[in-house]
Order: sequence, then C-alpha cells, then structure tokens
Amino acid sequence: MRFQLLGPLSVTDGRDLVMLPPSKPTALLAALLVRPGSVVSGDRLRDVVWGEEHPATAKTALQSCVLRLRRLFAKYGIEDQAVVAVAGGYRIDADAETLDLLHFRRLVERATSSGTGSELYTLRSALALWQGGLLSNVPSDLLHRDEVPRLAEERLRVLERVCDIELEHDRCREALVDLWEVTRVYPAHERFAEQLIVALYRTGRQTEALAEYRRIKGHLRERLGVDPRAELQRLELAILRGEDPGRVGTARRPGAPTTAPAAVAPSPSPSPSTDGSDLVGRIAPPARAQAPDNPRGSGTAPARQRTSDSTAAGDRGTPLPPLPTVPGFTGRAHEVDSLVRLLTTESPGQGSERAPLAVLSGAPGIGKTALALHVAHLVSGHFPDGCLLLALTRPDGSPRPAEEAAHELRRALSAGPGAGRGRVLLVLDDVVHPDQVRPLLTAYACGAAIVTSRMGLAGLVATHGGTVHRLGALDPEHAQALLAAVLGRDRMAAEPGAAIPLATACGHHPLALRIAAARLLTRPRLRLADYADWLRHDPVGRLGLADDPRMSVSQRLDEAVRRLPPPLAGAHLRLASSPHDPLTTAGAARLLGLPEDAAEQVIERLLDAGLLEEGQPGVFRTHELLRAHARRAAGSSAGHVPALLRPPRHGGFPQPDGTRPAAMR
Repeated sequence: MRFQLLGPLSVTDGRDLVMLPPSKPTALLAALLVRPGSVVSGDRLRDVVWGEEHPATAKTALQSCVLRLRRLFAKYGIEDQAVVAVAGGYRIDADAETLDLLHFRRLVERATSSGTGSELYTLRSALALWQGGLLSNVPSDLLHRDEVPRLAEERLRVLERVCDIELEHDRCREALVDLWEVTRVYPAHERFAEQLIVALYRTGRQTEALAEYRRIKGHLRERLGVDPRAELQRLELAILRGEDPGRVGTARRPGAPTTAPAAVAPSPSPSPSTDGSDLVGRIAPPARAQAPDNPRGSGTAPARQRTSDSTAAGDRGTPLPPLPTVPGFTGRAHEVDSLVRLLTTESPGQGSERAPLAVLSGAPGIGKTALALHVAHLVSGHFPDGCLLLALTRPDGSPRPAEEAAHELRRALSAGPGAGRGRVLLVLDDVVHPDQVRPLLTAYACGAAIVTSRMGLAGLVATHGGTVHRLGALDPEHAQALLAAVLGRDRMAAEPGAAIPLATACGHHPLALRIAAARLLTRPRLRLADYADWLRHDPVGRLGLADDPRMSVSQRLDEAVRRLPPPLAGAHLRLASSPHDPLTTAGAARLLGLPEDAAEQVIERLLDAGLLEEGQPGVFRTHELLRAHARRAAGSSAGHVPALLRPPRHGGFPQPDGTRPAAMR
C-alpha cells in the first residue's frame, strides 16, 4: 500500500485508490506524513487538528483521533504502517515505496546525479507524482499555511529545472505548455516569466514575448512597487534588438539558487523523447536564434548555420526545429531498409518526375510515427534544408483542415524575403484523409514526405504514387528486444523466462510494450512474471500510465473507435467481440445481419481504418488487444443492439466527414 500526499490525501495499492474524507483523522495523518520518520509533538498535532484555539479536552481527543486513524488503517489493510506513540508525540515511518513524497525526492536526487538525457526523463517522472490540489481534502488551516507552500516549492524547483533543460535543447514548444500554466498560477515569479519569454521568442512569437514582459512588469509595479530584475530587463532589450537572448539556466539543478543565467553555446542535439510508440509532435515555427551545424549522423535534423551582416533585416535563414528521437527503436528492418533506399537514392527536385513519398499505415499505437522519425534521422544528411514534423490531427483527435496545415507549413519553411526551403523531408503525422496532404505535397514537391495514418490512404497513393507500408504487431523476438531496450538487459536477465509471457500479454504491440516497460521501471521490486500474469486478466484496462493519459491502450483504442461513423463503430465492436476469429465475409454478414455485399463493404472500411488485418484472401483477423477492447465495450452495453447495424438504406455508411455518399459503391 502507498500513501499519496502530493495531491488530495489518498491510499492506493496500485490499482484501486481510496480518497480519504475530510476529517480530523485525515488532518492528523497528513501532519505525520509531511514529516515522515520524524516525531511530531502533541501540541503541534492538536494545533493541526483543532487550530490554535483548541478545546481543553484536545489532549484526550487526540488519543481518540489516533485510535480512529489506526482503525482506518485496519479497514484498508495497512496495519503495517503504524502510528507510533513516542515520548512527546507521534511518528509514522515511511519510505519511497510507501509514500509518494519520498519517492519524489528519491527521483529528484537520482536525476541530479545523472546525465542530462536521463535527467529530464527522471524529473518528468517525479513531477508526474503530483496529482491535483495539494492536501485539498485535509481540513487544516495550519497545514495549508505552513506545509503546503513548503512542499509546493519543491515542485517548483524541479519544474524550473525541467524547463531549463528543454530550453537548452531547443524544445521550446514542450516548455511552453508548462510555462503558460505556472506563470498564471504564480504571476510574480520572475524566473518562470523569464523562461516563458525566451521560449516564446525562440519559437518566432516576438510580440507575445514582449507582451509577457509587459505583464510581469505591470504586475510587479502594481503589487510590489518594484521593477523586474536586471536579467529580465536585459532580455527585453535583446528581443527589441533582434539578438539571441542566450541560453537560460544552463547548469542549475533542483534546489540550486536561481541566479542570473549565462549565455552559452547551443547544445548540438535535443534530449531524447520519452513519448510512446506513436510519438506525436507539434510543428514549431522557425526559431529566431541561430543553431550550430549538426554533425552528420548525430541523430538530429541538420540545420545549416547562416550568417548575415544585419540580423535585424530579416533575411537570415532559420533552422528547422529538431525532430524528436525514438529511444530503444527495434525491429522493422525490412521497412527501414526500403524507406532509406527510397529517400536516399532519388534526387528530389533534380530531374525526378515526382518527389519520394512513403505512406505508413496501421492500427493505433502500432509504431507508425516511431518508424517515420527513426528513418528521418537516418536520412537527415540527404536533406540539407532540414526535416520537419507536422501533426495533421489536433490533440482531441479531430483532423486539421488542409488550409490550417498549409499555413503553418509555410510559416515554418519561410526563410526570409526571396528565400525558400529546398530539400526538406516532411513527416506528415496522423493523417485522416488524403485531402489533408495533397495540397502540401503539391506546394512543396521539391523534397520528400513520409505520411503516417491509421487509414490506408489508397486515394493519395492513386494520385501521388509512392510506396505503402502497412505495419502490424512486432514478431516475438523484436517484442522482447523492445522490452530489453527500455527495461534494461539486467532487469530482463534477472527473469530470463518472463520476457515471453510479458510480450505475449502485451500482444507484441509496440505501445503496449512501452507502457508495460515504463510501469515496471517505476516499480523496481515488481517481478516481470507477476506483472505479466496480472496483465493477462485485463490487458486493455491495465495497459495505461496514470500520469499521462495519452499513454493508454484503452484511450488510444477508444479514440480510434470514436473517429469512425457510429454504424461502422458498432459493426467493429460487434465483429471484434465475437468468438469468431479468423473472420470471413459470410461470417461477418451473419453476425451483422447484413447481406454479404454490404458486409464486404464494412470489412473494407475496417481494413482501411487499421482495425482489421488480412492474411489469406478473404480471411481477416483482429489484433487481440482490439478484441479485448471490444469485449470490454460490449460488456458495458450488454444486450444493446444498435439500430444503425441494420442494412443501410439510400446509401451506405457515413463518410469520415459525417456525410453520406450518393450511392454505395
């Protein structure tokens, strides 16, 4: 069992979570946990529970409160976490395995002694332990006055270091997400305001950067009657002059004093991405500051450093933002070789009839984006003007209009008056419909493109050519190799027979494998065999990470089904939850109550959506995780048969945009 203090006070066993009710025992427990292993005096505990004006019977009432707390522990089976009575007060012992506050501090300490690449990942893991309002269910004014600010300061120091690392490695877009939030919660915090201004400026948003400076300046003058510190004032002047503001906070660690940052040379490569198998990136407008030459083979998109007699004139070339990296990429050797040959043997824009184009399709989380990014790094030396990742889907899963994507692409590729990008590799990620990318390929045909999509995009291939790679689950050997790459070979070698059942429980599915490995990394005492056995009982529901909703097989598959028109989604759930596997057209017709020609069209749509796989002609299979997901969905609505599964009249299933075709073809 584990106490969770970094948010509402709760108790969890890793699966179920109990939020403690606002009560005097809850306040008493919080007072002991914020000082784990230390004796908290009786006077202090009485002040926490009853306030500084506590009743005359508070001493006896405190003993009764301790007894109620021990009964609460017994109710939830955590008698081993005893409240110990000592001379003058009480104590509760805990360690990093039983209290999230100590786990947080251990991760921060580990990050401090690690290299920068793993430091960011470890600090992000530490921040993920914070879940909502600190002690929001604890009714104690004293704790909220004295302890909550102290604990919150620990989090702010770590968040400051995380943003420093991201700015050092030109991951300004990632830093902006945190900085917008924290500067609104702490409007007078000059350090975070400084980081936000730098991040905005480097992503080409000079006006917003200056507006943010004016905000912090106005707030400090109005509330405190002081001007921003000298570092902020120098930053404003650098922006007005169009100069590089330098790197912010390049060497600080959590807990280090927040002194003024010194400008240092840019780092040659970004820190590793810690996203899942389908890594989704966001396009960044061109950075204002120059970046150094990247050595070929460094694993980042090359960006040539350009010079100009007048940087303020606006005619300086701007390097494209670096692509995320894919840690522990394994397998897909055939696809990698084919894509590398396609992108390196042709000469885009130099006599070839059409620029190279590759389409990567497959089920949700199957590793399409990971493969695209891995290949992009391998061939980056053949694209001297850079590589660019552009997401064609919004965070809510809705497709971005072609006009919006084209505008953002033009902004990113523009390099000043009379200049333009030449040989650029575009990675167009999570495409929903061919019409999203046709204008982009037509307008920027002098480079090459890798398109990822859950759909087959046969229409795009018909009009623009290119190669198609449909990805499936990894083979068992590569699935185990992926686990070893993420978990580490020492952890795998400790249980040599556990890798096979664990990979099988994950369905050899890349996203599921990464989620399982990440969970095992954060629980070093958990045996791989025990975890694999636990997963088998509910693989879809249990393959998720609490700190990142995007890293969830269930959510990813829910979103995939939501993208389908309702009748097609119902057909998928009906077919996938049936015991019939493999499936034939005749079997699908019987299950759906449709004529065989209509059932065949349903199967074609599901194949195109990546929710079915075809083996022998006319024989179709559904991945086991998709089948488990469909069974869960069917169980939640047992006995309900959607009316939309009846044979469609006057047309067929709605198109992706929600309209119906004039006739079913």
